[in-house]
Amino acid sequence: MSSASFDFTPLLPASLPPPAVKWTGLAKYNFIGGNNDGDQIPVDGLVAAAEAVIRREGRTLATYGLASGPQGYRRLREFLAGKLKHDAGISCTADDILMVSGSLQALDLVNAVLLERGDTVIIEQETYQGAITRLKRLGVNAVGIPLDHDGMRMDALASELSALKGRGVRPKYIYTIPTVQNPTGTIMPEQRRLELLKLSEQYGVPIFEDDCYADLVWQETRPPAIHAMSQTRNVIHIGSFSKSIAPALRVGYIVAGWNILSRILALKTDAGSGALEQMVLAEFCSPHFNTHVPKLRRGLRHKLEILMATLNEQFGTSAEFDDPKGGIFLWVKLPDGVDTVKLNQAALAKGVAINPGPEWSSNAAYAKSRMRLCFASPSVEEIREGIAILADVCAKEFGVPTRIANVER
Repeated sequence: MSSASFDFTPLLPASLPPPAVKWTGLAKYNFIGGNNDGDQIPVDGLVAAAEAVIRREGRTLATYGLASGPQGYRRLREFLAGKLKHDAGISCTADDILMVSGSLQALDLVNAVLLERGDTVIIEQETYQGAITRLKRLGVNAVGIPLDHDGMRMDALASELSALKGRGVRPKYIYTIPTVQNPTGTIMPEQRRLELLKLSEQYGVPIFEDDCYADLVWQETRPPAIHAMSQTRNVIHIGSFSKSIAPALRVGYIVAGWNILSRILALKTDAGSGALEQMVLAEFCSPHFNTHVPKLRRGLRHKLEILMATLNEQFGTSAEFDDPKGGIFLWVKLPDGVDTVKLNQAALAKGVAINPGPEWSSNAAYAKSRMRLCFASPSVEEIREGIAILADVCAKEFGVPTRIANVER
């Protein structure tokens, strides 16, 4: 005898987001998400690292925190302190670093320690979808600042900060992805970082620096982190191993002064992020990180060049984009009449998944005809085939491009 399922609906808070859609698998031509290149995962090195560290330190898994304390596996934090000094100019110790379960947990923890419903924050007009959705869910007013080829515009930021001050509003932070911005792929120059710090100090607003893509700079050099340039320790810096090693490991970190890190740590009540992942990463990264990442960058750059060439072939002048300075995304502008939300729906029916621009912007109208394409995950063949299908769908739905592969439609 069957009975009706219990109805939880009347018990659910009104503030909950919509229910999740059941996962039915990845699209055949998958240009979405922050996925990386499966062929570039250092499987053999991770296997060897896992065996070595478990045999040597496996008994420490019996203790929450691996006897390293609540901030995470100390060997990994020590590796990060050296890496951050070498790559980003950040002078810190292992005690200034908190390991977290990916940069998403870092976002949640920083938001939890600083924000209340009704607060205001500054973000880049186009930015990480995960940051946008979290702020909306918290009931926070997110003010988007336009970008140019060098990242967040300081003239627009200065004007907005002045206007907010005139209304008696002090933003809780300025959130920026200055090194390989998501989704635009820009890198904020050092001089602009100094201007950002000056405005931050002038208006008493701290900076929340997301450096998750900084390892994937094509030129292998990058400006100093904003955290490294601050004289007043008013910058909270976060990073991740998701793009440099593997997204599914879910290992990220926060770098901040103890006065704020101690408050963040007090909210991290999960008994610690995945210990085994941290142990394996420390074992692998110390000897291999500096040889693995340049190889990864070369592979990603090759895929990007294939994507840009294929867009030029299939879309012609209907697709506008700048060559990003690193990362795994290409931000593409289609003609104004194209609605990329509708384009995505039609393309999914043909096995092609894209990220519609409005999901990555605080200005939905501006981003309506834009899309974000992840080129890291699909193969070269899938990039060519998927973009050809996307162009065909776009032509049928919106009348552009009028020529595909130099053939008039």
